[in-house]
Amino acid sequence: MTQSPARNSARIFNLPNNLTFGRVLIVPLVVACLFWPDEHALRWTALGLFTLAAVTDFFDGYLARVWEQQSELGRMLDPIADKLLVSAVLMILVADGTIKSWSVWAAIVILCREILVSGLREFLAEVKVSVPVSKVAKWKTTMQLIALGFLIAGRAGEVVLPGTVRIGLCLLWLSALLTLYTGWDYLKVGIKQVVEE
Repeated sequence: MTQSPARNSARIFNLPNNLTFGRVLIVPLVVACLFWPDEHALRWTALGLFTLAAVTDFFDGYLARVWEQQSELGRMLDPIADKLLVSAVLMILVADGTIKSWSVWAAIVILCREILVSGLREFLAEVKVSVPVSKVAKWKTTMQLIALGFLIAGRAGEVVLPGTVRIGLCLLWLSALLTLYTGWDYLKVGIKQVVEE
């Protein structure tokens, strides 16, 4: 029995999915604000938009579960939105020199893990193997978002909290370590599946 177009539309454009769509749309706005690194006002605007996106990351999944509005679209789009937000912000922060020297390696580790996990998820989905999101992976995401928040504030944040950039870089390295740990979980499952085949 096929569902009506109105019912399908309601499932696609429910509040949890709309929050995820909004997170995707916020990404270019955050990047645009960070494109002028010396504009302190735009740094705070970028931080506000980024914080809004980070909050929707919690609420879209929470509301989908509570209201029983989980969908295949939401499950697909949610991690994509997260990766777009984190990857775009990391690249612009490296480009403007907020992340520099050895700390660039932390950014590279995070980006490489996201690419690796995306490929592994696609492979494991094809062979019908599910890898549930662990608590450590959720901590990793939270740590990344907090680290990037400090780094987005950057030099503007130093006026309010001296050491803002240093705190952000320390948290970035911690999140990179958690990123390696959680990436290894996916890699183990992928290697096991290939060996068994």
